[in-house]
Amino acid sequence: MSVDVAAPFREHERLLRGLCYRLTGSAADADDLVQETFLRAMERPPARTSEPWKPWLVRVAVNLGRDALRRRRRTAYVGPWLPSPIEAEAEAEEPLPSFEIAGEGTTEGRYDLLESVSFAFLLALEALTPQQRAVLLLRDVFDYSVEETAAALGLSASNVKTTHHRARRALLPYEQSRCRPTPDLVARSAGALQRFLTSLMSDDVAAVEAQLAEGVVALNDGGGQFFAARRPVVGAANVAKLNVGIKRMGPGVSRWEIRILNGLPALVAERDGTTVKEAPRFVLRVDIDAAGRITALHTILATRKLTAVRAIGASGSPA
Repeated sequence: MSVDVAAPFREHERLLRGLCYRLTGSAADADDLVQETFLRAMERPPARTSEPWKPWLVRVAVNLGRDALRRRRRTAYVGPWLPSPIEAEAEAEEPLPSFEIAGEGTTEGRYDLLESVSFAFLLALEALTPQQRAVLLLRDVFDYSVEETAAALGLSASNVKTTHHRARRALLPYEQSRCRPTPDLVARSAGALQRFLTSLMSDDVAAVEAQLAEGVVALNDGGGQFFAARRPVVGAANVAKLNVGIKRMGPGVSRWEIRILNGLPALVAERDGTTVKEAPRFVLRVDIDAAGRITALHTILATRKLTAVRAIGASGSPA
């Protein structure tokens, strides 16, 4: 007797993608993991197909995700690693296209769906082991009970509680300055980004430096594919010189838009006439302090990191 895999998979596909994205920090990896889960369902479906599919699908996806995260961490990465940007609305009540629980805009967990895709949160998750990350996401984002989390991960309830406690303790630095993409933060971030870009266009190093906090850190993720700083650049003067130098020497931006990515404004830029080592498109985003100065500047250039960001002028599916 054939098993209808497509219907339950379609019902839970967005949940699986959202979970895998938060688990790996990669939209491309999330897509791969969702497809692998579907293949597993086709080849080796659960024994009791009359029962709800969601627990089985989540168990398969989260365990594939943990394995993918372990493989990534065992592989040397060229330069700083940054999460993949995704298209996401500014309001916490709005859905996250392709990366949400279908029909829901928030959960009852500790972190809502929008905060849990912010760069600040995803980078904070890098301090956790793959198991800690899976437990924390299931418990504090997707609002799983201890028993549901234990069943999904093949752990005892006591192990889940211990792992969850350690994961929360590792996130204490993030808790001290949580990134909730509120309308106020969106507006202030957009202003800071626009002031930075205006200063950059003037080729005025001092004007760029004035937009930066003294301890600002710039991370450039080219993934070894394109020219990019392979170490963090620290300090307002150094970051200003770096960005003005890149602007002067590299191919100019042909098209650009400011969009909401991962809950906050970011620059999406495209360039014509690039060489094989110059990124034809990139995303630039910032974090700010209470005074509106930029404390972190992230540039994502690697092609695989931009699969969930649509081309400028395109509609529908990302390029």
